[in-house]
Amino acid sequence: MARRPAVRHRVIVLGRTKLAEQDVIVTMLTSEGEQLRAVAKGGRKPGSRLAARTELFVEADLLVSPGRGLGIITEGQIIDAHASARTDVERVAAASALCEVARLTCYEDMPDTFLHPVLSRALKACEQAVDRAHLDVAVAAYALKVLSHEGWRPVLNSCVACGEPSPTRLCVRAGGALCESCARDVEDALPVSQNLLAWLEALIGLTFDDLLAAPVDDQTAFELLDTAHRWAATHLDARLRAMEFLRGL
Repeated sequence: MARRPAVRHRVIVLGRTKLAEQDVIVTMLTSEGEQLRAVAKGGRKPGSRLAARTELFVEADLLVSPGRGLGIITEGQIIDAHASARTDVERVAAASALCEVARLTCYEDMPDTFLHPVLSRALKACEQAVDRAHLDVAVAAYALKVLSHEGWRPVLNSCVACGEPSPTRLCVRAGGALCESCARDVEDALPVSQNLLAWLEALIGLTFDDLLAAPVDDQTAFELLDTAHRWAATHLDARLRAMEFLRGL
């Protein structure tokens, strides 16, 4: 049987897992929108040629050869290191939160060409954010854009149960906003302002350029991040530790 050829992939590095003393298993999002896991031999060794190319948040062009189980990364070239996302703990936490959501919303052998460009732009937004509020907005926007794309879009401009306009509460489990009447027997239907509902719609519908340019106060930005965190954790059925860490900073 002929040996399978090496395949070149454009990827964003989402995670790294230690393997043996100096190797690492790298989890990546390919440009086709699939999750790819491969071994970088010597990837934890100082000075390794693959170490910088397989760091978290890096966009790279990698050559992956077939292995017995996982593929083997044999060479690579950095396309965008997203170096500015590493300048302080808040930006590192924000970029980590993006990659955490990305790992849970991409799958092997299930391409989705929406996923790679939106993550790349969100990482760039973390570099461009001028303050903590816009950093929170960038993370919240990415989470809601991706989950909305994958079928978990919240209903925000009317009651999700009866269609009543101008809802006053928000329930993640119910799928969006609720009116006072429908929320009466729902324990986790929390009060929500029309301003926050409008912002949540904006996070899904506006570009990152528009969101980064829009004025937003710290309290509103935190509420958006908190809502996006609850929405993602509930519908992905996962504990999002990186987003929790960002919220706690």
